[in-house]
Amino acid sequence: MTPTRADGGRPLRADARRNQARILDTAEQVFSELGPSASTEEVARRAGVAIGTVFRHFPTKNDLLVAIMKRLLARLVEEGEAFARDDEHGTALFAFFAHVVEQAATEKTVVDLLAQAGVAVSVPDAVRHLERGIEDLLRQAQAAGTVAQDVRSPEVMALLVSVCHGALHGGWSDDLRARTLAVVFAGLRPEADRRT
Repeated sequence: MTPTRADGGRPLRADARRNQARILDTAEQVFSELGPSASTEEVARRAGVAIGTVFRHFPTKNDLLVAIMKRLLARLVEEGEAFARDDEHGTALFAFFAHVVEQAATEKTVVDLLAQAGVAVSVPDAVRHLERGIEDLLRQAQAAGTVAQDVRSPEVMALLVSVCHGALHGGWSDDLRARTLAVVFAGLRPEADRRT
């Protein structure tokens, strides 16, 4: 997929694509590190570009935040496919589930800033982009015997939405997130594995 300008215009030149990617990489780091006080000017400074370059790609801070979320979802879809390709032992569903939840927690600042600006990020809508990949991972896990045969995709998606929502809005610590995932994963395993 060739990136286009934030306003949906024609595809970007190679140097402009590199600038856009660098701005988005930097913005994710800056918002994660500084929280709501992060500024577009700080993003430009750390990315090593002029503020005008940032505004050329992302005319407003909200445009930048929305682009971060869109890129995150696209990246998660690609990562889900990669997890499925590399799943030798039927454990990729658990690894990808945990990865998605971690990303939800990491992007809390971006989601909060969008909400303050009146742009709601729906966790169910966001996670729905991952449904096909989750179905593939579930089939592989069940074939490998690491997930119970009676578990269905809608249940896994409901659990993923719930845990992502908690990690995003519940103020969970890393420890609480890890313990919650352990409980969820235990419930997905075959009955014999749950007793051991």
